[in-house]
Amino acid sequence: MHYQLRHTTRYDYSAEVALSHNEARLLPRELPWQQVGQTDIAIHPTPVRLRERRDFFGNRVGYFSIQELHGGLEVTATSLVTTSPRPEPQGHFISWEQAGACLREGTDCLEARLFILDSDFVAADAALADYARDSFTPGRSLVEAVYALNQQIFTEFTYDPEHTTIATPLLDVLASRRGVCQDFAHLAIGCLRSLGLAARYVSGYMETLPPPGQPKLQGADATHAWLAVFIPGWGWLEIDPTNGCLPDERYIILGWGRDFSDVTPLKGVMSGGGNDRLTVAVDVIPVVEAGPRS
Repeated sequence: MHYQLRHTTRYDYSAEVALSHNEARLLPRELPWQQVGQTDIAIHPTPVRLRERRDFFGNRVGYFSIQELHGGLEVTATSLVTTSPRPEPQGHFISWEQAGACLREGTDCLEARLFILDSDFVAADAALADYARDSFTPGRSLVEAVYALNQQIFTEFTYDPEHTTIATPLLDVLASRRGVCQDFAHLAIGCLRSLGLAARYVSGYMETLPPPGQPKLQGADATHAWLAVFIPGWGWLEIDPTNGCLPDERYIILGWGRDFSDVTPLKGVMSGGGNDRLTVAVDVIPVVEAGPRS
Protein backbone atom coordinates (compact mmCIF):
# COMPACT_ATOMS: atom_id res chain seq x y z
CA MET A 1 0.00 0.00 0.00
CA HIS A 2 1.17 3.53 -0.82
CA TYR A 3 0.12 6.46 1.34
CA GLN A 4 0.60 10.19 1.56
CA LEU A 5 0.43 11.39 5.17
CA ARG A 6 -0.36 14.91 6.29
CA HIS A 7 -0.55 15.82 9.97
CA THR A 8 -1.26 19.44 10.94
CA THR A 9 -1.19 20.65 14.54
CA ARG A 10 -2.18 24.22 15.34
CA TYR A 11 -2.06 26.10 18.64
CA ASP A 12 -3.84 29.44 19.00
CA TYR A 13 -2.62 31.27 22.10
CA SER A 14 -4.67 33.64 24.25
CA ALA A 15 -1.54 35.77 24.79
CA GLU A 16 1.59 36.15 22.72
CA VAL A 17 4.46 33.75 23.26
CA ALA A 18 7.99 35.16 23.30
CA LEU A 19 10.00 31.92 23.14
CA SER A 20 9.28 28.23 22.59
CA HIS A 21 11.34 25.06 22.33
CA ASN A 22 9.58 22.03 20.82
CA GLU A 23 9.98 18.37 19.89
CA ALA A 24 7.95 16.77 17.10
CA ARG A 25 7.63 13.03 16.66
CA LEU A 26 5.69 13.19 13.40
CA LEU A 27 7.93 11.41 10.89
CA PRO A 28 7.43 7.64 10.30
CA ARG A 29 10.07 5.02 11.09
CA GLU A 30 11.83 2.99 8.43
CA LEU A 31 11.00 -0.70 9.01
CA PRO A 32 11.26 -3.96 7.04
CA TRP A 33 7.54 -3.68 6.17
CA GLN A 34 7.42 0.13 6.02
CA GLN A 35 9.47 2.13 3.54
CA VAL A 36 9.54 5.90 3.99
CA GLY A 37 9.99 8.21 1.01
CA GLN A 38 10.13 12.00 1.04
CA THR A 39 9.29 13.66 4.38
CA ASP A 40 8.99 17.29 5.35
CA ILE A 41 8.04 19.44 8.35
CA ALA A 42 6.67 22.94 7.69
CA ILE A 43 6.55 25.27 10.70
CA HIS A 44 4.96 28.70 11.09
CA PRO A 45 6.37 30.99 12.40
CA THR A 46 9.69 29.96 10.88
CA PRO A 47 11.99 28.60 13.63
CA VAL A 48 15.51 29.91 14.13
CA ARG A 49 16.74 26.33 14.14
CA LEU A 50 15.36 22.94 13.10
CA ARG A 51 17.27 19.69 13.37
CA GLU A 52 16.45 16.00 13.45
CA ARG A 53 17.80 13.33 15.79
CA ARG A 54 16.94 9.83 16.98
CA ASP A 55 15.70 9.33 20.51
CA PHE A 56 16.56 6.43 22.83
CA PHE A 57 14.00 4.19 21.10
CA GLY A 58 15.17 5.05 17.57
CA ASN A 59 12.21 7.32 16.79
CA ARG A 60 12.72 10.33 14.53
CA VAL A 61 12.53 13.57 16.51
CA GLY A 62 12.47 17.06 15.02
CA TYR A 63 13.66 19.75 17.43
CA PHE A 64 12.87 23.39 16.70
CA SER A 65 13.03 26.74 18.49
CA ILE A 66 11.02 29.93 17.87
CA GLN A 67 12.46 33.15 19.31
CA GLU A 68 10.00 35.84 18.23
CA LEU A 69 6.63 37.02 19.49
CA HIS A 70 3.89 34.81 18.06
CA GLY A 71 0.19 34.31 18.72
CA GLY A 72 0.02 30.78 17.37
CA LEU A 73 2.01 27.82 16.13
CA GLU A 74 1.28 25.56 13.17
CA VAL A 75 3.27 22.42 12.38
CA THR A 76 2.53 20.31 9.30
CA ALA A 77 4.36 17.05 8.66
CA THR A 78 4.03 15.30 5.30
CA SER A 79 5.40 11.89 4.33
CA LEU A 80 5.19 9.30 1.59
CA VAL A 81 5.04 5.76 2.96
CA THR A 82 4.82 2.29 1.40
CA THR A 83 3.63 -0.59 3.59
CA SER A 84 3.67 -4.35 3.07
CA PRO A 85 2.36 -7.31 5.12
CA ARG A 86 3.94 -7.75 8.54
CA PRO A 87 5.46 -11.11 9.52
CA GLU A 88 3.27 -13.24 11.76
CA PRO A 89 4.36 -15.97 14.17
CA GLN A 90 3.67 -19.46 12.89
CA GLY A 91 3.73 -22.82 14.65
CA HIS A 92 4.22 -23.60 18.34
CA PHE A 93 5.74 -21.05 20.70
CA ILE A 94 6.66 -21.14 24.35
CA SER A 95 4.09 -20.72 27.08
CA TRP A 96 3.61 -17.30 28.62
CA GLU A 97 5.15 -18.55 31.89
CA GLN A 98 8.29 -19.64 30.02
CA ALA A 99 8.40 -16.26 28.28
CA GLY A 100 8.31 -14.51 31.66
CA ALA A 101 11.18 -16.69 32.91
CA CYS A 102 13.20 -15.85 29.79
CA LEU A 103 12.66 -12.15 30.34
CA ARG A 104 13.78 -12.41 33.96
CA GLU A 105 16.76 -14.68 33.43
CA GLY A 106 17.68 -15.09 29.75
CA THR A 107 20.44 -13.07 28.11
CA ASP A 108 18.70 -13.15 24.71
CA CYS A 109 15.84 -10.99 26.05
CA LEU A 110 17.89 -8.05 27.31
CA GLU A 111 16.50 -5.58 24.75
CA ALA A 112 12.96 -6.18 25.97
CA ARG A 113 13.52 -5.94 29.73
CA LEU A 114 12.99 -2.18 29.76
CA PHE A 115 9.41 -2.78 28.65
CA ILE A 116 8.57 -4.85 31.74
CA LEU A 117 9.13 -1.89 34.05
CA ASP A 118 6.57 0.66 35.18
CA SER A 119 6.38 3.91 33.20
CA ASP A 120 4.63 7.28 33.53
CA PHE A 121 1.18 6.07 32.45
CA VAL A 122 1.43 2.32 33.05
CA ALA A 123 2.16 0.63 36.39
CA ALA A 124 1.84 -3.06 37.18
CA ASP A 125 -1.07 -3.89 39.46
CA ALA A 126 -2.65 -7.06 40.83
CA ALA A 127 -6.05 -5.97 39.44
CA LEU A 128 -4.61 -5.83 35.92
CA ALA A 129 -3.04 -9.26 36.31
CA ASP A 130 -6.34 -10.66 37.57
CA TYR A 131 -8.19 -9.22 34.57
CA ALA A 132 -5.70 -10.79 32.15
CA ARG A 133 -5.89 -14.29 33.67
CA ASP A 134 -9.04 -15.15 31.73
CA SER A 135 -6.78 -15.17 28.66
CA PHE A 136 -3.51 -16.18 30.30
CA THR A 137 -4.50 -19.59 31.60
CA PRO A 138 -1.80 -21.93 32.96
CA GLY A 139 0.48 -23.39 30.28
CA ARG A 140 -1.13 -21.53 27.39
CA SER A 141 1.00 -20.49 24.45
CA LEU A 142 2.10 -16.86 24.77
CA VAL A 143 0.91 -16.08 21.24
CA GLU A 144 -2.52 -17.63 21.84
CA ALA A 145 -2.87 -15.80 25.16
CA VAL A 146 -1.96 -12.45 23.58
CA TYR A 147 -4.51 -12.99 20.80
CA ALA A 148 -7.13 -13.83 23.44
CA LEU A 149 -6.38 -10.70 25.50
CA ASN A 150 -6.67 -8.60 22.35
CA GLN A 151 -10.18 -9.96 21.77
CA GLN A 152 -11.09 -9.78 25.45
CA ILE A 153 -10.48 -6.02 25.63
CA PHE A 154 -12.15 -5.43 22.27
CA THR A 155 -15.27 -7.32 23.36
CA GLU A 156 -15.60 -6.05 26.93
CA PHE A 157 -14.71 -2.35 26.55
CA THR A 158 -16.64 0.46 24.86
CA TYR A 159 -14.98 3.12 22.74
CA ASP A 160 -16.02 6.44 24.30
CA PRO A 161 -13.99 9.58 23.46
CA GLU A 162 -15.91 11.64 26.04
CA HIS A 163 -15.16 9.41 29.02
CA THR A 164 -11.40 9.73 29.57
CA THR A 165 -8.51 12.18 29.29
CA ILE A 166 -4.77 11.63 29.14
CA ALA A 167 -4.77 11.93 32.95
CA THR A 168 -7.40 9.23 33.63
CA PRO A 169 -5.81 6.52 35.85
CA LEU A 170 -5.54 3.10 34.27
CA LEU A 171 -7.49 1.40 37.06
CA ASP A 172 -10.38 3.82 36.42
CA VAL A 173 -10.40 2.70 32.78
CA LEU A 174 -10.47 -0.91 33.95
CA ALA A 175 -13.37 -0.21 36.30
CA SER A 176 -15.48 1.77 33.82
CA ARG A 177 -14.74 -0.46 30.78
CA ARG A 178 -14.67 2.68 28.62
CA GLY A 179 -12.02 4.74 26.87
CA VAL A 180 -10.17 5.36 23.60
CA CYS A 181 -7.34 3.67 21.73
CA GLN A 182 -4.69 5.21 23.97
CA ASP A 183 -6.47 3.83 27.06
CA PHE A 184 -6.89 0.35 25.58
CA ALA A 185 -3.24 0.19 24.52
CA HIS A 186 -2.12 1.26 28.01
CA LEU A 187 -4.54 -1.23 29.56
CA ALA A 188 -3.19 -4.16 27.55
CA ILE A 189 0.39 -3.10 28.29
CA GLY A 190 -0.44 -2.90 31.98
CA CYS A 191 -1.98 -6.37 31.95
CA LEU A 192 1.07 -7.86 30.24
CA ARG A 193 3.61 -6.12 32.48
CA SER A 194 1.64 -7.19 35.55
CA LEU A 195 2.24 -10.79 34.42
CA GLY A 196 5.99 -10.18 33.96
CA LEU A 197 5.82 -9.81 30.18
CA ALA A 198 7.27 -7.08 27.94
CA ALA A 199 5.02 -4.76 25.94
CA ARG A 200 5.59 -1.41 24.26
CA TYR A 201 3.27 1.38 23.13
CA VAL A 202 3.04 2.05 19.38
CA SER A 203 1.94 5.39 17.92
CA GLY A 204 0.93 5.90 14.32
CA TYR A 205 -1.94 6.09 11.87
CA MET A 206 -4.55 3.77 10.44
CA GLU A 207 -6.34 4.36 7.16
CA THR A 208 -10.05 4.91 7.76
CA LEU A 209 -12.76 4.46 5.16
CA PRO A 210 -15.85 6.69 4.73
CA PRO A 211 -19.36 5.20 4.54
CA PRO A 212 -20.16 3.61 1.16
CA GLY A 213 -20.85 6.19 -1.51
CA GLN A 214 -19.49 9.12 0.50
CA PRO A 215 -16.22 10.98 -0.13
CA LYS A 216 -13.46 10.90 2.44
CA LEU A 217 -13.38 14.13 4.45
CA GLN A 218 -10.09 16.02 4.57
CA GLY A 219 -8.58 15.99 8.05
CA ALA A 220 -10.96 13.29 9.27
CA ASP A 221 -8.32 10.72 10.15
CA ALA A 222 -6.50 10.73 13.48
CA THR A 223 -3.47 9.34 15.18
CA HIS A 224 -3.96 5.82 16.49
CA ALA A 225 -2.39 3.79 19.30
CA TRP A 226 -1.78 0.08 19.67
CA LEU A 227 0.95 -2.10 21.20
CA ALA A 228 3.54 -4.77 20.55
CA VAL A 229 4.36 -7.76 22.77
CA PHE A 230 7.80 -9.36 22.91
CA ILE A 231 7.83 -13.03 21.88
CA PRO A 232 11.15 -14.59 22.98
CA GLY A 233 12.89 -16.27 20.05
CA TRP A 234 10.73 -14.46 17.49
CA GLY A 235 10.37 -10.72 18.08
CA TRP A 236 7.68 -8.08 18.60
CA LEU A 237 4.07 -8.98 17.80
CA GLU A 238 1.66 -6.05 17.25
CA ILE A 239 -1.97 -6.17 18.39
CA ASP A 240 -4.78 -3.59 18.32
CA PRO A 241 -7.28 -4.10 21.16
CA THR A 242 -9.34 -1.09 20.03
CA ASN A 243 -10.31 -2.94 16.86
CA GLY A 244 -9.66 -6.51 17.99
CA CYS A 245 -7.27 -7.25 15.14
CA LEU A 246 -3.63 -7.54 14.15
CA PRO A 247 -2.19 -4.44 12.45
CA ASP A 248 -1.79 -4.85 8.69
CA GLU A 249 -0.79 -2.68 5.72
CA ARG A 250 -3.31 0.00 6.77
CA TYR A 251 -1.28 0.72 9.91
CA ILE A 252 1.62 3.17 9.69
CA ILE A 253 4.08 3.43 12.57
CA LEU A 254 5.43 6.77 13.75
CA GLY A 255 7.29 5.45 16.78
CA TRP A 256 7.20 3.41 19.95
CA GLY A 257 8.13 3.69 23.60
CA ARG A 258 7.14 2.63 27.10
CA ASP A 259 3.84 4.55 26.88
CA PHE A 260 2.31 7.66 25.33
CA SER A 261 4.72 10.00 27.13
CA ASP A 262 7.62 8.64 25.04
CA VAL A 263 5.93 9.30 21.67
CA THR A 264 3.88 12.47 22.18
CA PRO A 265 3.47 13.89 18.63
CA LEU A 266 4.28 17.48 19.63
CA LYS A 267 5.46 18.83 22.97
CA GLY A 268 7.55 21.66 24.29
CA VAL A 269 8.00 24.57 26.67
CA MET A 270 7.22 28.22 26.10
CA SER A 271 7.30 31.65 27.69
CA GLY A 272 3.83 33.25 27.62
CA GLY A 273 0.53 31.99 26.29
CA GLY A 274 -2.19 30.35 28.36
CA ASN A 275 -5.67 28.96 27.64
CA ASP A 276 -4.38 27.66 24.32
CA ARG A 277 -6.72 26.23 21.69
CA LEU A 278 -5.48 23.06 19.95
CA THR A 279 -6.59 21.90 16.51
CA VAL A 280 -5.34 18.69 14.87
CA ALA A 281 -6.07 17.46 11.34
CA VAL A 282 -4.74 14.18 9.95
CA ASP A 283 -5.03 12.77 6.44
CA VAL A 284 -3.99 9.25 5.44
CA ILE A 285 -4.42 9.31 1.66
CA PRO A 286 -4.02 6.16 -0.44
CA VAL A 287 -1.85 6.77 -3.49
CA VAL A 288 -2.73 4.75 -6.59
CA GLU A 289 0.25 4.04 -8.81
CA ALA A 290 -0.32 4.48 -12.51
CA GLY A 291 -0.14 1.17 -14.38
CA PRO A 292 1.94 0.61 -17.52
CA ARG A 293 0.54 2.15 -20.69
CA SER A 294 -0.67 -0.24 -23.35
